[in-house]
Amino acid sequence: MIIVQDKLVSDDLVEEQFVCNLQACKGACCWEGDSGAPLEEAELPVLDAIFDKIKPFLSPAGIQALETQGLYQWYEEGEEWGTTLIDKGPCAYMTLNATGTAQCGIEQAFRAGVIDFQKPVSCHLYPIRVEKNEDLGFEALNYHSWEICSAACELGKKEQVPVYRFVREAIIRKYGQEFYDELDGAAAFIKSADA
Repeated sequence: MIIVQDKLVSDDLVEEQFVCNLQACKGACCWEGDSGAPLEEAELPVLDAIFDKIKPFLSPAGIQALETQGLYQWYEEGEEWGTTLIDKGPCAYMTLNATGTAQCGIEQAFRAGVIDFQKPVSCHLYPIRVEKNEDLGFEALNYHSWEICSAACELGKKEQVPVYRFVREAIIRKYGQEFYDELDGAAAFIKSADA
């Protein structure tokens, strides 16, 4: 375990390699699993505010799910807010491109300049999952290993990209440049100590 600022960072973020391989998995993380993508409480009013603007970037089934079930759900098992699912399957914000690869409708709207919210930070950080314990006052960054990402692990090993470097932009978005630089420095120290 590495401590960066006041966060606990799993060694796996430095030791494991990962680069999304969408040609292989087609973005299966957007439709697999038992719950939607985790949402921070601060993101809930953002989704409320942008819904009308992102509607043109969503599928009809996604729009229907969001309008009937709500823009987000409380998932008892994980005790957290998450994105709404279509019939307990795909994320309601997911669309498919011409090759059948999942895309985030929120991110499509962001790229089109319609909104300034890129996508839920948990999606941006994946395969890192953030675990918070409010009572103990700690936050831990863990690597979420999932069989559907085996092609990403293979590509990461081939290209020698550690998990934390793959999600560099997302880490900076959530924790800031200084945090990332400290993590990068700790990773370099660990690598030199192991050599």
